[in-house]
Amino acid sequence: MTAKLDYRWHLREVMATRGMFSTTDLRPLLAERGIDLSPSQTYRLVVERPERLSLKTLMALLDILGCTMDELIEPVAAASAGRRKAAAAGSATGASEGPSGVGEFRPRRARIVSE
Repeated sequence: MTAKLDYRWHLREVMATRGMFSTTDLRPLLAERGIDLSPSQTYRLVVERPERLSLKTLMALLDILGCTMDELIEPVAAASAGRRKAAAAGSATGASEGPSGVGEFRPRRARIVSE
């Protein structure tokens, strides 16, 4: 029996390690490389797992972030139907940020103190 494969998309985490915390940081860098995406397309590219992605866009992301494809896309075995339902239920209950979060790479909130 052939194993079912899936993947994890780590663009958000890789951007965070490079100090890019906003999807608007990525859009002009893509435009410099001839990739013209709308703000909503850029947002979805960062926060969601793309099902279809042009190779030009992928190569532009690798160039911008200075990373390898292995850092951006992690192949994994597909979860069974029961595990998917449990994972969806876990995320709906407000569980802490899982492996797809940016964790410690999140910028610190500034405190403004008046004298």
